[in-house]
Amino acid sequence: MSDSWKISLPCTRAEAEAIDMADELIAGAVLMTTEEVEDDREHWRLDAYVEAEPDAALVAQVRALVPSAGDRPATVTHLPPEDWVTLSQAGLEPLSVGRFFVHSGAATVPADVRAFHIPAGRAFGTGHHETTSGCLAMLDGLAERRFASAIDVGTGTGLLAFAVAHLWPQARIVATDIDPVAIEVTAENAALNQVEGIELIVADGALADSITERAPYELVIANILAGPLVSMAPELAAIAGPSATIVLAGLLETQRAEVVAAYQACGCTLEAVDRRGDWSVLRLTAGAERFVPAGPFDPKGRDGWALDL
Repeated sequence: MSDSWKISLPCTRAEAEAIDMADELIAGAVLMTTEEVEDDREHWRLDAYVEAEPDAALVAQVRALVPSAGDRPATVTHLPPEDWVTLSQAGLEPLSVGRFFVHSGAATVPADVRAFHIPAGRAFGTGHHETTSGCLAMLDGLAERRFASAIDVGTGTGLLAFAVAHLWPQARIVATDIDPVAIEVTAENAALNQVEGIELIVADGALADSITERAPYELVIANILAGPLVSMAPELAAIAGPSATIVLAGLLETQRAEVVAAYQACGCTLEAVDRRGDWSVLRLTAGAERFVPAGPFDPKGRDGWALDL
């Protein structure tokens, strides 16, 4: 693993939320935001991780994302050849949500729960963010229902797909991600947690042949970001079966109306909202008849998500 560099600047919570919502703001950089002072809107930090020593132009790009930093100097840190994703997730406290207990290392597992060991590693989705824990809670609340098929779009570490496999062990389950590394991590985590039978697919979007040939799905989960959720609404509605359950996350409460409107336009009905801080998890029901898109999709019209057709 090669060396890397980190550019750090103070920011506000509003700036952090805007950065978190964006797909990619600086090519080749991975951006992370951290709350420096609990429940303080103004004391956050932006860390930009890059593989080469940053020049003044790159530092200026990072600074442009956080105008509140003003003239304060950026901190540029040379990092040794370590996996910064692993380091950033190390030491997370175990999380208990309904029937599920998620931990990243040694932990005392309570009785009568399904524990998932999701090590800190190369993909995100340890369950600690409000969007993922909210999805776990939403799935837990659906436990009495029956689903014969399910898909987890943007699976990350595979955690939500694993939860589905525990609740509905007879279901046909697909986990897909645009990032091949995430699918590799999901496979590793599935083996670690003795989860079997999940079909893993690398795909850009939801209309790849490998996904549509397994459709329709009775349960559709997408924990991504508001922009892709909106642009992918026709795709996700198209792979959902009649009256299927759709769980959406990765959106801020302020983005809820836009996301809901996109799915209502595809015949879906909002059934429940789980608000967690500034984030919301939505449960919708697909239309009674399977949604058919009005026309072909334009790969360039999906916020940078090109279709794999």
